[in-house]
Parts: sequence; structure tokens; C-alpha cells
Amino acid sequence: MNADDYFWKTKKRPPKTKPRTKPLPKAKEKYLEAEEDFEQALNVLDIKYEKKFQFKSTKHWRFDFHLIEHRILVEISGGPWSGGRGGKLANKAWSLDRYDDAAEMGFTVVRIESAERYKIQESGPLQIDSYRTSQWLKNLKRQIFNGTDQTISADRSD
Repeated sequence: MNADDYFWKTKKRPPKTKPRTKPLPKAKEKYLEAEEDFEQALNVLDIKYEKKFQFKSTKHWRFDFHLIEHRILVEISGGPWSGGRGGKLANKAWSLDRYDDAAEMGFTVVRIESAERYKIQESGPLQIDSYRTSQWLKNLKRQIFNGTDQTISADRSD
């Protein structure tokens, strides 16, 4: 049976035999620059980190960086895996679920925006401009040095 007869009898198009060859999404230049700058700042400030951290073994959710001492998960926007979502609500809801799961596990989620213009989402994680990340890391490092030492009691009654 030819394709036209099949369509008129079933009102369906026959399946295409040629596979769809769409290339995998690639990381944007701004993302690559932001990731490189962030990693360099972490190395200069001597902050321990893991790259491509998978915080839940049952899911394929990954964050770009995990700052080990602070339990902070860092995601840089514009990664190669975010290119094909196309505004689908189901995919965006799936993405927000990992922020909630990370918060339940005791992690703090920080999102670094690599785009020049971005929309601030009040309900989501903390958002930082990529140009201000080095200053944020310096403040984070300074909190360790200026914080109280937990091994010495405050009342000194011993």
C-alpha cells in the first residue's frame, strides 16, 4: 500500500524510516568563560570543590560545582544540557525539583547567571551575576576566618 492510500484509510502518516540526526547541544561561550573564571577563583582562594557533582545517586541531576566545606551547590546557567528545553513546562518543573531535593538534603543552591541580562526569580535559588562571583567567593572565604571557633566555649567556665 502506498503512503496516500494508507493516509486516507487510517488518517495517519506512515512512520519515517530515516532517523532524525540532530546534533547534541553545545555549551555557550559565556557559560565556558564563567565556568573557567569560577574554577580559577576557587583555585586561587584555595576552596575545596568537586566538579559535575551528582548529589543524588538515583537521579541524573548534576550541579556544576560543589563547595565541600560550605555544602553549597553551584550551577552556572547556560550549560550544554539546558539548550534543548525550549520552554517546556514539564522540563522546567523537573529542573526545579532538584533545587528542592538539594535543600532538603541540607545543601544551599547558588545559581550563577552567565548571561548579561537575566530575570531574577524570587522563588528559586540565590542568583549571582558571573562578574560578581569572585567577590562572593572572597566573602565566603572571609566568613571562615572571621567566624567563631566552635572548639572553645564562650563562657570559659572550665
